[in-house]
Amino acid sequence: MTDADPALRALAHPLRLRMLTLMWPGPMSAAELARELDVSHALASRHLRTLAAVGLVELAEERTRRGGRERRYRTVHGSPLSDRHDGARMLAAALSHTLQERAARRNPDGRGVTVDAELWVAPEAWDTAARRLAEIAADLHDAARPPHTPGTVPVGVSLMAFPLREVPPGSGPAS
Repeated sequence: MTDADPALRALAHPLRLRMLTLMWPGPMSAAELARELDVSHALASRHLRTLAAVGLVELAEERTRRGGRERRYRTVHGSPLSDRHDGARMLAAALSHTLQERAARRNPDGRGVTVDAELWVAPEAWDTAARRLAEIAADLHDAARPPHTPGTVPVGVSLMAFPLREVPPGSGPAS
């Protein structure tokens, strides 16, 4: 997908998606991200530069630390994914990878919600559900705190809900 929007290409990498999630509640440096993600500082820096180059993160602060300069970045808030039609398969692949990784870390004692559905509903029901799902996602993002904040628990949320094109019977992938 060489024609894809640079932001979509940046979002299509599972590690960069995790970085954006981690920086949502507050700024983090490449070193902090590297520790949290268990990757090298160089790799975290490279991915951070990619995110910055397409405007998905911004420099939040520079500070002196251990005799050097530490740059801390934050996620630019907004929802660049919800209404994007281009690159949907690329984003779905990245979300799928992230979901698999998170599912492997699922707390066996924790309550969760799992849904997979292809439903036919009235347009009004879809509009209401889409609005409510967006509100729930916004509530969780608003409640997010930096990793390992005392009194918090890590949760995984992957959501991709959208109307489908109608495929005539006998012409779909299952035929």
